[in-house]
Amino acid sequence: MNLSFASTHSPIGFYFKQSPRDFVVEEIPLYSFGGEGAHLILKIRKKSLTTFEMLKILSTHLGIKESEIGYAGLKDKNALSIQYISLPRHLAAPKIESFSHSNIKILSATYHNNKIKLGHLKGNQFFIRLKKLNSFNAQKILEVCSRVAQVGIPNYFSYQRFGKESDNYRLGLEIIEGKRKIRNKKIQNFLISAYQSYLFNQWLSSRIDISHLIATTAPNLLSKALKFYLSCDEIPLEFHDIAYCKMLQKQPHFFKIFYGDFLCHYPSGRFMRKETAITGLLSGKKAKVSEKEAGFLESKFLDSRIKSVGQRRYAWIFPENLSFYYKEQEAQGEMNFFLPKGAYATNLLREIAHREIIEETKEELESCENEILFGD
Repeated sequence: MNLSFASTHSPIGFYFKQSPRDFVVEEIPLYSFGGEGAHLILKIRKKSLTTFEMLKILSTHLGIKESEIGYAGLKDKNALSIQYISLPRHLAAPKIESFSHSNIKILSATYHNNKIKLGHLKGNQFFIRLKKLNSFNAQKILEVCSRVAQVGIPNYFSYQRFGKESDNYRLGLEIIEGKRKIRNKKIQNFLISAYQSYLFNQWLSSRIDISHLIATTAPNLLSKALKFYLSCDEIPLEFHDIAYCKMLQKQPHFFKIFYGDFLCHYPSGRFMRKETAITGLLSGKKAKVSEKEAGFLESKFLDSRIKSVGQRRYAWIFPENLSFYYKEQEAQGEMNFFLPKGAYATNLLREIAHREIIEETKEELESCENEILFGD
């Protein structure tokens, strides 16, 4: 699955492989915990375990159902992960002090009124170590990080969503078309979501390509260039309007905003000023669809046959607190940054490297895929 890069610099060489030593992710809660309530809140550090494997270990020790344990998100097996879970206080509190596991450490405990639910997090703080990195490429990374901090990156779904062969979305499409039936509801929903994610990625890639076209094409030739790129005979009249095309070119951000785009408040502000961000469609029921020129482009990646609930997703995100430090003697670089929920650290690496890094991490996909498909 080929996706466009927003950046235009030459590829940067380094080696990256997810491991607890080189990939650390810490969950940032959506809200502070009150210190009182019916739910025991644990801050947990795990390694070499999927989130579902961790939940199974805890439920077995505590004698409670896995469904009674609340969590905000899934964390990679091949990482050192810090996340929060909630447990029924009256069932878990008496037994938690006796819990011990070599790959799970309880860092702190408190209480809260509500159970933690999926999505109840602001985002994640990451630490990533890059290896086999020379000083020339380290300097290039510093320069790219400086620009990324200002203009952000496209919010693609990363390879983890699509499986080892990057074809989970094809199975999802077959389910939508009625060509494949899967009894396991969790697997079915995951494959359909992979298809939704695929359509989003293709739309985002197209919008990036069109933004490049706008930046490099004379306004009076843009309509012809768009017709050729989109392989269509008719496009919205606005793209024939030279004044409109000039207005698009003058927008300060690379990723161009069209009439009819849906913009949402960005968690910490922005789109150049970081106050808003463009959103793309995850096809499905009840989802708002863009209008006008934006709707014309979005319609090419919309599938009304999807019966799952759709939604809007940030098309562009802004890594925060992005820092990079180079250790010349070890030929290694260390990155720290924060991303909003739903964003992938490997996506940031892809943009910085300006090349695909999936081959370096492909062997890790099986455990990630199994966690989602077969975890209880």
